[in-house]
Amino acid sequence: MDFHIEYNNQIATFTINRPEMRNAINSNVMRGLETFVSEVENNQNISFAVITGSGERAFCSGGDLAEFHRLRTAEEAYPMLSGMAGILYRLSTLPVPVIALVNGIAVGGGCEIASACDYRLVSKNAKAGFIQGTLAITSGWGGATQLFERMGQFDVILRFISEAAVHDASSLEAIGWATETYEGEHEQALARFLGKMSSIHHSVHRAYKSLMIRSWEEKSVRERMLEESKQCARLWESEAHHEAVASFLGGR
Repeated sequence: MDFHIEYNNQIATFTINRPEMRNAINSNVMRGLETFVSEVENNQNISFAVITGSGERAFCSGGDLAEFHRLRTAEEAYPMLSGMAGILYRLSTLPVPVIALVNGIAVGGGCEIASACDYRLVSKNAKAGFIQGTLAITSGWGGATQLFERMGQFDVILRFISEAAVHDASSLEAIGWATETYEGEHEQALARFLGKMSSIHHSVHRAYKSLMIRSWEEKSVRERMLEESKQCARLWESEAHHEAVASFLGGR
C-alpha cells in the first residue's frame, strides 16, 4: 500500500508509504490523501491531523517523475498540478490543526505538502527546500502561495523559493519554516509537541482554525493556488523542463 491512514487518541495520521521511492507522490498517494482529507473533514472526534513519511530517509521527495514526466504539455500537466493544489488547500483548511512530522528530506512537492500544514515539526537530521527551480519550473501545488500567507517576510520567502536550494534543519528553523526541531523518536517528539495543546478541548482549536479559514476565503487563497498551478503548467511544457527531468532521471 502506498499510504497508511491511522486514527489513534483523536489524532488522524496519513503516512506516505513509498520509502523505496523516497516517499514520492504518485496518483495512488494523491487519491489516498484526498480520502484522508475527506474523512477528517467529516469526523468531529478528530482533534489533530498529522502528515508524515515511512522510514528514516524521507518525508516526501515530491512528485514521482517516473509517472508524471509522461505529461508533456501544459494541458496535460495542469489537471495533476491543480488537483494536488486543491487537495493541499483542503488540507490547509481542515477544521483541526495539521502537523507535518518531517522525519526526513522534504523537497519540491514534498516541501509544498509540509508548507500546507499549520505546524512543521522537523527532525534535526532532515533537510528541505523548494528545488523546483532546478527542473526549470516553479512550485505547482500552491506551495509558494501558502508560504506568502503563512510566513512574514517577503524577501526571506522569495529567496527561499527562488534559490532552489536544500536547507538543513537549523536553517529551516532560523527562517521560520520549521516550527520546531527535534532529535530522537518521531512519535515521542510529536507527543511532546502536542502535550499542552492536547489538554485543551478540541472545540477551542477548531474555533481558532475557523478564523484562519475565514481569512483565507476572503483572500481567495484557493484561487491563487490554482493560478500558481497554471503558471507551473506553462513552464512544464518547456524544453528546458523536459531536458532537466531527463537529465535527472538519467543520472539516478
